[in-house]
Amino acid sequence: MHFTEKSRKTIDACRFCWMCRHICPIGNATGMERNTARARALGLSMVARGVEEIGASIANVYECALCGACTKECLTAWDPILFTTEAKLEAAMAGEMPEYIVSMIENIERTGNAYGKTELCTRLSESIASLPTDAETVLFLGKNAMYRTCRQACAAIELLKKAGVSFTVLTDEPSSGWDLFFLAGGAEETRQTMKACAASLNSFKTVVAYDPNDARMFRRQFKEWGIGLNAEVKTFTEFTAELIASGKLTPKKSASVFTFQDPASLARDLEETVPAREILNACGTTLEMLMNGRDTNLAGNLLMAEYMPEAMTKVAVRRWEEAQRIGASILVTANPDDYAALETVKPEGCRLISIEEAVLECL
Repeated sequence: MHFTEKSRKTIDACRFCWMCRHICPIGNATGMERNTARARALGLSMVARGVEEIGASIANVYECALCGACTKECLTAWDPILFTTEAKLEAAMAGEMPEYIVSMIENIERTGNAYGKTELCTRLSESIASLPTDAETVLFLGKNAMYRTCRQACAAIELLKKAGVSFTVLTDEPSSGWDLFFLAGGAEETRQTMKACAASLNSFKTVVAYDPNDARMFRRQFKEWGIGLNAEVKTFTEFTAELIASGKLTPKKSASVFTFQDPASLARDLEETVPAREILNACGTTLEMLMNGRDTNLAGNLLMAEYMPEAMTKVAVRRWEEAQRIGASILVTANPDDYAALETVKPEGCRLISIEEAVLECL
């Protein structure tokens, strides 16, 4: 097994500790011990020692959402995500990936997205076609928004238009590499996808990443892997907050009371929690769920929903319960993963809106 020394040490440390057992959103949703970081480390410790092949543990590896809750909670600074992504790479190299993962990777190779979609919704196609092709700013929608939350992608375009931003959206938008990174770890195919993406974006001055997972790739993985991206990368929430602060967007404060679902990749990986609240406080009042900011709970993962739909449903239901516990009736999201999951189990009498929709309603 080709684990790095750091991953081996993390596995050895994690398999003896229960420090993060209570925080794993998948484990809490399924009630299964196997979904904790410790249990995953126990299985992979057998692989690292040559006692078992990676195929014996790989299904369990794909039950991790890479949300980073365990890493954030670990007071000894170990990172279970590290050995989880390395295990995915090992499985890819050994030809031991589950069939459902192989199928998604084949979809990426064939159609450019993990879902096998070949056409955008008509409204989004028309919205993109209405934009100039020559601009210094590009709105990078990401595959999840383009193929899974079309309405929200259109709302994001509409909001930037209302702010008078000169921007474009690439009609042949490449993948940031997030989908392959999640499915196959640091494979060469992932690196090549990231390089191709950087090449397509380097002619722009600013890249506004709508999906926090893409922003995470641009700001972290690209740098870690030495892939040059010349453009300044801003998250959509950061960019929108700046538009409000500069007066280019002037929402009228309403009586609406919101609670915000922090995306894990935004709050934990990028340590961004303030802009979304600045946006919502300009539109109304914000209540906080118990688990918010860097302590946020996962609400959904579109890639995992392809092969673990029941678990993703339970994760979303638990998040709605947390919102209702504080009396919030309007739950606001800032990434496609959360929106798609929460929409399927929305309780009667509650509203689910994306952050761009919240602003548009107050203009």
